[in-house]
Amino acid sequence: MANVISVSHFTLPALAYLLLLLSSTAAAINVTAVLSSFPNLSSFSNLLVSSGIAAELSGRNSLTLLAVPNSQFSSASVDLTRRLPPSTLADLLRFHVLLQFLSDSDLRRIPPSGSAVTTLYEASGRTFFGSGSVNVTRDPASGSVTIGSPSTKNVTVLKLLETKPPNITVLSVDSLIVPTGIDITASETLTPPPTSTSLSPPPAGINLTQILINGHNFNVALSLLVASGVITEFENDERGAGITVFVPTDSAFSDLPSNVNLQSLPAEQKAFVLKFHVLHSYYTLGSLESITNPVQPTLATEEMGAGSYTLNISRVNGSIVTINSGVVLAVVTQTAFDQNPVSVFGVSKVLLPKELFPKSGQPVATAPPHEISLSPESSDEQPSRLVSPPREIVSSGAVKRPLGSLALWWWCCCWCIAFCYLLVQLCLVWVVPS
Repeated sequence: MANVISVSHFTLPALAYLLLLLSSTAAAINVTAVLSSFPNLSSFSNLLVSSGIAAELSGRNSLTLLAVPNSQFSSASVDLTRRLPPSTLADLLRFHVLLQFLSDSDLRRIPPSGSAVTTLYEASGRTFFGSGSVNVTRDPASGSVTIGSPSTKNVTVLKLLETKPPNITVLSVDSLIVPTGIDITASETLTPPPTSTSLSPPPAGINLTQILINGHNFNVALSLLVASGVITEFENDERGAGITVFVPTDSAFSDLPSNVNLQSLPAEQKAFVLKFHVLHSYYTLGSLESITNPVQPTLATEEMGAGSYTLNISRVNGSIVTINSGVVLAVVTQTAFDQNPVSVFGVSKVLLPKELFPKSGQPVATAPPHEISLSPESSDEQPSRLVSPPREIVSSGAVKRPLGSLALWWWCCCWCIAFCYLLVQLCLVWVVPS
């Protein structure tokens, strides 16, 4: 009996530790807590808090932060942040938040030509002519990483300070990055910092038409949405839980099979196809990557009944989000807009519902594009990509079901380890003599 008691006292703390470890993986990002470990980032951290950006980031779970150390804050930089209006300062800081988790290995794989990455400023919809994305480049000779855009001065990454996969990476950079459209000569005096870091109400009347126009490669989808009148319903549905819109790119429509003609569908069926591309909840890219229930109802589900017109959303190879309609397998290729309560993502294929386009046997998976970007296209020149779709997603003639989310696998593995550990300890009680 003494042996049993000793094992219980020994194993319970271990199990408790494992459960604590599991719960910590699902915690939301607390940027202030992360930066508190670095006293040399106190000035930048204070700006994030006073502008409300720190609170805005708390709802996200996948990002890279470009932080400027106190030692790199020149007197001109300090004066600049003091003179800017609060809204302009917030946009300036949003430009320092990349909406993609970049690990050390990701940075090492960046080609010399660079890779385009979306910023929080770009996703806010407040940018000027697609000027909110940045280009991350790496010098193969020196290994140095620089970040900037065609219209801004590049900054150099000094050091990777913190990385907590798959949530946040903190990179220290040698100066602030000022995007196009922000007037650094503004002379208005900053109002006192807000006493609360709560999020301000979302802007009213988000214009989905303008968002798709700014995306440059959604012309076919936009014409269908406007002609059908469905886009007005989408804009009305953004209230409450918000909406997530998956918009096929122009090339996705070009890749449709010859026997699929959306224009020839009756108006009602065409509306169902368009509504099949919308979730009646707001999801960031990070929340799609960690979604716990892969089968998601769409706006078409609400009209046709539970269990119909659903999408199966999964994550594979770390940060690639796939969408299975039951007929085609698409990949999220870019973030066109992301501001609560609306997010808009570009997808590689037109999502065809099996209710309207039945197929015999397994769903037919059409191959995703060879290269994928998680950032909006800001010019006619195609940027380099950080990630490529896994080859195992598509096989000839059938879809291979992707692995479940990383969080679910991590949870199962830890529980299996804990169970085996407990089983071994109990066996020792009976095998090993007292």
